[in-house]
Amino acid sequence: MYGRDPWGGPLEINTTDSATDDDGSRNLNDFDRAALSRPLDETQQSWLLGPGEEKKKKYVDLGCISVSRKIFVWTVGLIFAAGFIAGFIVLIVKTVPRHHKHPPPADNYTVALQKALMFFNAQKSGRLPKHNNVSWRGNSCLNDGKSDKSGAVLKDLVGGYYDAGDAIKFHFPQAFAMTMLSWSVIEYSAKYEAAGELNHVKEIIKWGTDYFLKTFNSTADTINQLVSQVGTGDTSGGTNDPNDHTCWMRPEDIDYPRPVTECSSCSDLAAEMAAALASASIVFKDNKVYSKKLVHGAATLWKFARDQRGMYSGGGADAANFYNSSMYWDEFVWGGAWMYYATGNQSYLYLSTHPTLAKHAGAFWGGPDYGVLSWDNKLTGAQVLLTRLRLFLSPGYPYEETLKTFHNQTSIIMCSYLPYFSSFNRTRGGLIQLNHGRPQPLQYVVNAAFLATLYSDYLDAADTPGWYCGPNFYSTNDLRKFAETQIDYILGKNPRKMSYVVGFGNHYPKHVHHRGASIPKNKVKYNCKGGYKWRDSKKPNPHTIIGAMVAGPDKYDGFHDVRTNYNFTEPTIAGNAGLVAALVALSGERTTKIDKNTIFSAVPPMFPTPPPPPSPWKP
Repeated sequence: MYGRDPWGGPLEINTTDSATDDDGSRNLNDFDRAALSRPLDETQQSWLLGPGEEKKKKYVDLGCISVSRKIFVWTVGLIFAAGFIAGFIVLIVKTVPRHHKHPPPADNYTVALQKALMFFNAQKSGRLPKHNNVSWRGNSCLNDGKSDKSGAVLKDLVGGYYDAGDAIKFHFPQAFAMTMLSWSVIEYSAKYEAAGELNHVKEIIKWGTDYFLKTFNSTADTINQLVSQVGTGDTSGGTNDPNDHTCWMRPEDIDYPRPVTECSSCSDLAAEMAAALASASIVFKDNKVYSKKLVHGAATLWKFARDQRGMYSGGGADAANFYNSSMYWDEFVWGGAWMYYATGNQSYLYLSTHPTLAKHAGAFWGGPDYGVLSWDNKLTGAQVLLTRLRLFLSPGYPYEETLKTFHNQTSIIMCSYLPYFSSFNRTRGGLIQLNHGRPQPLQYVVNAAFLATLYSDYLDAADTPGWYCGPNFYSTNDLRKFAETQIDYILGKNPRKMSYVVGFGNHYPKHVHHRGASIPKNKVKYNCKGGYKWRDSKKPNPHTIIGAMVAGPDKYDGFHDVRTNYNFTEPTIAGNAGLVAALVALSGERTTKIDKNTIFSAVPPMFPTPPPPPSPWKP
């Protein structure tokens, strides 16, 4: 018989043995000692000891899952440690002083740009917007357009801009100012945006174009009259004839009659106003309704300019004493170019590039003022504007001959601006004498600085490093350097260390020839002659007309900060428009390029679209 040894081995029991009980007992005792001499495993011990104390659980029951106790302990510990570290870091961040990284300060050109635009806020006529930001200005001349006797409204002519230090609204230089501002926005909208002034300059332009649309029947296709001026400056009647020049009053206090001047043959004015509306239509191209309204008004003015020839300042007009026009042919080239860009109608391009028109405008005969852009002479601006077309679109026949001539002449004009040539003299301080030593030089200088910078940017955009002046090659950097030296002179780098932009720097004119800025806003209404004491005062103006560029120094770098001498201290909107254009062109990073395409947004493709390729040949 065999049985299982409870200690792990077999046990044989022989029942036939005659061993005595003592022998069996002895044998068992010997076996027990032998078995116990070996180590027992857990199972064997449990047999001997029976059920013992229950072992400690190795898992933690979390309800939905069970996890290892060790993992659970480590996880909870890590969470507490991470929370402690995070709290410590937050405590350090809260208690350590912060050092904010400020953006780099704006360059001088950007600072001056922001101030120069403010001048237009100070020149606004009519009911001012709440955000005008010129504390000493208020609503003024709200009766403009009413007849002198009956009070009936002939036209609503409230609005627009006062020309200079008086309250006359001369539409010829005002239209040029709006065209220049629009041109600068079309080319440099990214720079305006970077300076935070894009909306501001567009609001300034719209204030002007809204007013121009009131000066004629802008809803008609044909007109026969156009308002050329509001107010008068004729002083021949002496101080007994109150008007905008014989009186020294705040615009808000004006109570004398303001005559309205209309013209029926004023091609120069109508073409310039057409240029202003056409260029503005590109600025506001995203506002389709307003842009279309501007284009229609421009087309109406253009037809009037072409059909009824004449100069707005002829026939003894009051404007001839202040803004006498020399011809209208240059406005035809200038206005035609802007009409083409605004509409894409090639008839405008054909006219503005016609050799006969260019000849009448003086494109082939030069003269002492050749290459000088101003409110009167637009030829240089038109040549640069049309050279742009040749550089980027190259329309070819039948325009190429005249465009090539304009391109060559633009290059010659740019050469004349450089200090290596003697076309224009310079003062000892370096200011170019584009008006040959006559008074009020700065308005011409800023226009040239704008054109030089713009043309250099055109060449850069066309991957052209420079141009030739005779046998010598000059880089675009030379043009930019010319512009910078001239604008730097105006901003204070001159022998007198005088900034000719009011409010820029620490040393600028304090006796600006400006009625509104020179009379305190003290709830006292000074009559026509009552303001003379402020005109003749030796004290600085009570109001600082921020951003106003005064007329400028003489040909010897001399300057007299005297309120009664307008040849030194009077600002104008035409001059400030050129200043704004030059400043935005020079401002910011040079890596910010011109906008090559916006001006061509209405221009159709120069060449027909090629036909699609033929379908694949099949046998």
